[in-house]
Amino acid sequence: MTTDANSGRRAAAFDNNALAERVREEIARRHLSRQALAADARISLSTLEKALSGRRPFTLASIVRLEEVLGVSLRPKPSNGAAGSNGAHTAPDDLGNYGRAAVTWLEGAFLTLRPSLGERGAIYAYRTDVTWDETTGRLTFTEKERMDSDFSQYGSVSVPQQSGHIYFVTNRHGQYRLILVARPVITGEMHGIITTLQAGRGSHLSPVSMPIVFQPIRNGVVPHFGRIARGHAAYARYSALLRKTVADDFATLLDL
Repeated sequence: MTTDANSGRRAAAFDNNALAERVREEIARRHLSRQALAADARISLSTLEKALSGRRPFTLASIVRLEEVLGVSLRPKPSNGAAGSNGAHTAPDDLGNYGRAAVTWLEGAFLTLRPSLGERGAIYAYRTDVTWDETTGRLTFTEKERMDSDFSQYGSVSVPQQSGHIYFVTNRHGQYRLILVARPVITGEMHGIITTLQAGRGSHLSPVSMPIVFQPIRNGVVPHFGRIARGHAAYARYSALLRKTVADDFATLLDL
C-alpha cells in the first residue's frame, strides 16, 4: 500500500464535514481566498474546492499542510491522555503554558498603530482581533481593516510569565514577523515594537523595526483606520500614543 493511500485512509477517520466547516471558518475569519490558501498549502485549488464541498475527503497530507499554513489544528485532540495533548484550555509550553482564565483580559479587538512604511510622517492604523482557539488551546490574532488587505497577518500569541511581555508571532514557511509589547497600562494600551520586512524597489526586502501600540476598541467606538497623515482629525492622538512608546521607555530603538 502506498503512503498516499495510507494518508487517505487515515484522514477518512475524521469527520470531513466538520473539517470542511473549520477550514471555511478560518478562510472567512482571515479574509483569505481559497486560491491563496491552496497555493500556500501546496495543494491544487480543485482538490481544496472538492474537499470543502464534500465531493471528496481530505487526505491526511492535505490536512497537515493546511494546519501548517493556518497555524491551527484542524484535527480533534486525543482524549486518552496521549502525549502532546495538554487540554483545550492550556497553551503549549512554547507559547507560555498559560491557561485561558489567565488571559481572558487579552481577548477582544484592538486599534493598532505604527508608523506608515509608505508615507514618511504618517501613521498606519488597522484592527487586530485576539481570540481563543478552542481546538489548539491558545490565543490567536488576526489583522483586519488594513488598506493592504493582501498582507494582513495572523498567528499565535505567546504570554510567558518570565518576561512579563506579550509576543504576537507570525510564522509562514519559516518567515517570521514579531510584535513584542509590554503589559497594558492602566488605560489599556500595550506599547512595544514590531520587527518585519519592508518592501523596496523590485523584490528587495529590508528588515525594519518601529514602535507599535495596541489600544482596546471600546463598545460603540469606531476608530479611524487607514493611513493617517498630518492634519487628519485623529493624527494628534495617534501620534501621541506612538511617541509615548519610546518616551516612556516601553521600547528602546538603538543607533550608533
